[in-house]
Amino acid sequence: MCHCFLDAKTASVNQARFYGGNFKDSLISNSVCSCLRCFHSIITLGKSNGMVGENCSSEKDNRFVRLGRYSDLSNQTEPFELQKGSGRKWTKERDLSQLKQCREYSIDKFEVIRIAGKHPFLWHDHWPVKNYAKIFECLELVDEIANEAMNVISRIRGIGAKARSKVDVAEEFNSDGSVDQPVPYIAVHMRIEKDWMIHCKKLEQKSNINQICSSKEEIMERVAHITGLQQPVVVYLAVADSLLEDNSILSGWKDGLVPYEKKRLGVWDIYKKYPYLIQSAIDYEVCSRADVFVGNSFSTFSSIIVLSRTQKLIGLGITSACGVGVRFASYAYNILGESRGPKMWMTDMSAPSLQSISYGTSNVSCYSNWKAR
Repeated sequence: MCHCFLDAKTASVNQARFYGGNFKDSLISNSVCSCLRCFHSIITLGKSNGMVGENCSSEKDNRFVRLGRYSDLSNQTEPFELQKGSGRKWTKERDLSQLKQCREYSIDKFEVIRIAGKHPFLWHDHWPVKNYAKIFECLELVDEIANEAMNVISRIRGIGAKARSKVDVAEEFNSDGSVDQPVPYIAVHMRIEKDWMIHCKKLEQKSNINQICSSKEEIMERVAHITGLQQPVVVYLAVADSLLEDNSILSGWKDGLVPYEKKRLGVWDIYKKYPYLIQSAIDYEVCSRADVFVGNSFSTFSSIIVLSRTQKLIGLGITSACGVGVRFASYAYNILGESRGPKMWMTDMSAPSLQSISYGTSNVSCYSNWKAR
C-alpha cells in the first residue's frame, strides 16, 4: 500500500506534503486533489516497473492509496523523491523520460513517495481524463476520517427522514419494516464567498464568458427547478467557513428544500477538530455520496466530484444521465439547463487532457462520451 498523508500539525493550503499538497481551487479541494495527483504518479511509476495493474480490487484491503496522517505510518522510511517541474513546462515527454529512469533501480522498498518541485501539482494536465478517472477505484480514506464522513451523512439522512415523516411521504417498505433505499439528499457546492466572486468576475471578463459566477439567489432558483426531486429533501450546503456565520444562505429556499450547513446540522464539532485539509476530505465524501450533486463547472472541487460520480455511474453501466431519475445525477448551477434548472453534468471521459477539470468549462452535458476499450 502507498500512503498519501496530511500532517495534522502543519496541514494548510500551502503546507501539505505529499502527504498533502495544494491546488488552485482553495475552498475544499486541496487534500483530495493532492492525493489524486500523487496517485497518478504512483500508478504510472507502477506500470513502468510492473508493480500494479490498471484496475484496483474493490476489496478494501487491496486498495493502495489512503488519506491519513503521516504520524500514523508505522514504517517511516526515507521517501522516494519524485521531481516534477513547473506547470505546463512539464510535458508528457519528460514524464516518459522520468519513468524510464525509474526502471534503472527498484522503488519497491519505498513506502512513501514525495512529489517535489515548483508547483508540482499543476504538472500533468496532459493526461487523458479516462486514465485519470481510474484513481477513484483505488482512493480511500483511513477509517477515522471515513467514519466521520459517514456520521455527517447519517445526520443528513436522519433529518431528511424526519422531514418526510411529517408530510406522510410514501416509502417502499419490506415485510420486516425496513427500507431498501436510504433517504435521499442533495449536496450543493455553494461558491458565493467574496474572494470567489472577485475571481470569477475577472475570469468572465478575461474569457468573455458570462456563465461562471452565480449569485445565491440564482443557485436557489435553479436547484428548485431540478425535475424529479422527492420532496421534502435536505439540501446540504458545502460552503467556506466564512459563510457559516451568514444565516441568509439558509433562507429563501423553495418549500420542500430543507437547507443545512455544518453548524445548523450540528456537525461543526466533527469538522473543527481537524485541520482544514481533513475537513475538505470529509466534505468531498459527503458530496460524492449525495443522491444529487450541484456545483460550479469552473470549480476544480466540483469538477473532481463530478468526475468521481461519472466514474461511479459508468461502473453501474450508465454512460448517459439524460432524463429524470438517474442515480447520482450531477448538475452545474452556473449554466442554465432544461425547465429553468441547472445544466445536467457528466464528465467528458473522452477528453484528451484535464484542461476542463483544472480550469473549468461551460461546455457540459449529460453524456460521458465513454467508450469501452
